[in-house]
Amino acid sequence: MKTKEERKETFQNLLVPELGALFRTALRMTRNREDAEDLMQETIAKAFAAFDRFEEGTNFRAWIFKILTNTFINNYYRVRDKQKLPSLDEMEEETAFQPAFEGATPEEALLNTLTREDIIKAIESIPLEFRTVVVLTLVEGFSYKETAEILEIPIGTVMSRLHRGRKLLQKALWEYSNQKNTEKENGREWTVKKS
Repeated sequence: MKTKEERKETFQNLLVPELGALFRTALRMTRNREDAEDLMQETIAKAFAAFDRFEEGTNFRAWIFKILTNTFINNYYRVRDKQKLPSLDEMEEETAFQPAFEGATPEEALLNTLTREDIIKAIESIPLEFRTVVVLTLVEGFSYKETAEILEIPIGTVMSRLHRGRKLLQKALWEYSNQKNTEKENGREWTVKKS
């Protein structure tokens, strides 16, 4: 049996290396710094309260991300129900796009026109169910199996949502790129604001 201080120290040692990734994920989920900070606080409080149930030697990273994701999803649905936001079934699927670049590969066209902020905005524009899977697998590097465990959904659902999420992300990136090219053609210059 560990003392309260030993338990707290163990928790902190496991948590600290994950704070950056947790905050990035919280920020991508909430799309708002203040909400991300609130989500982080709630996640850490819940994780510490449940730390006695964490099995030492298992994947702490997956465990804490599961708490973060579940906390966000529970809060999202609570807010959605109050504000009458659309459900996934009500959202229109638009995954087709037509690239408007000639003489360049799609990758070259995107690299020449998109900024880091554009990519973040594109990720944030994806509906929650897909954004969560995209962030956990593509951004944070969790495997399909780990993502399935974190979200408590089958691996097939992870793969399906990731496929559709990639399509939606691809479409959003093309739209940002097309918009920037159109504005350049119209003589307007783009500048990147440092944050």
